[in-house]
Amino acid sequence: MNRIIKPVFLTFLITGVLFLSSCYQRDSRSDTPTSGITQIAVDESFAPIVEAGINVFESLNSDATIIPVYTSEQNVYDLLVEDSIRLVMGTRMLTEQEQAILKDRKQRVRSQKIAIDAIALITHKENKDTLLTINDIRDIVSGEIKSWKQINPDSPLDSLTVMFDTPYSGMVRYIQDSLCDHRPFGKNVKALSSDGSSVIITHVNSHDKVIQYVASHPNALGFVGVNWIVNPVDTTNLSFIDNVNVVSVSGSAQATPANSHKPYPYQLALELAHRESPLEFPSRGYPLIRDIYIIITDATGGLPSGFFNFIAGDRGQRIILKSGILPANRPIRLIQVTQD
Repeated sequence: MNRIIKPVFLTFLITGVLFLSSCYQRDSRSDTPTSGITQIAVDESFAPIVEAGINVFESLNSDATIIPVYTSEQNVYDLLVEDSIRLVMGTRMLTEQEQAILKDRKQRVRSQKIAIDAIALITHKENKDTLLTINDIRDIVSGEIKSWKQINPDSPLDSLTVMFDTPYSGMVRYIQDSLCDHRPFGKNVKALSSDGSSVIITHVNSHDKVIQYVASHPNALGFVGVNWIVNPVDTTNLSFIDNVNVVSVSGSAQATPANSHKPYPYQLALELAHRESPLEFPSRGYPLIRDIYIIITDATGGLPSGFFNFIAGDRGQRIILKSGILPANRPIRLIQVTQD
């Protein structure tokens, strides 16, 4: 990431100014949609996307400074509800309880889906088992499958270790809620980072650590946001970084090369089309997809609203597409090719 890192003392000064402004000057503000200073909180799974968006936004608006707070999903929504931050990005809408708190504070909430993300599974380069079913993944994270030999008796690997980013990340919540029906994870499932947060950072440690761990441990299976593993020099978004394998996932009972897919953007679009119109699109795409939302409680024309509109608008959606995931508000054309 190529953001210029501001000095630490400036960070504290900015944070202090924001705090004092929020406490004593709610009704008089100096920022505009294209100028001023603001903080935003982001599920760290999406750090590469947000960094790219901030870089472009600030290059277009030289008087704007956006300070990202990358943290776990739980912390992101807590910061919004506590009114510490007015704009957040995560993988769920507000709960009824969270909405009630904001309503009692008479805050106007605006939210929008901006992208469809994929959870990618990565393995060591020496691991040749790169096809898994949804059922396999469910049994792995719940601890019913503890060895690679349970998946492939001919595998030279034995014990299987699962690595996530942080304990309370949106990724962990998605797997528990959508895949495991709230069953507890097995003892072989670990997180490599705590749920800390940082105001100014050069990179997000948790996903870097997962990738590095998997690249050096043949028995590991890692879960990361797909935007962390896209090949930065491939404009077609049809390749990934080369120091790990990317697993192909199947929604069928048995995984084969024909019914298993990698998290390419067109596969996310195909899965989304199948879910919306299964008769028109009978073939499934990559099944581990989730929505990304941007939520704001400061919709009165300040810098947070300017960045909200930018990310949800055409230019922001193009940045999202280039990052290797699927924009929610930019049309994607699917063409079905059939052979007579």
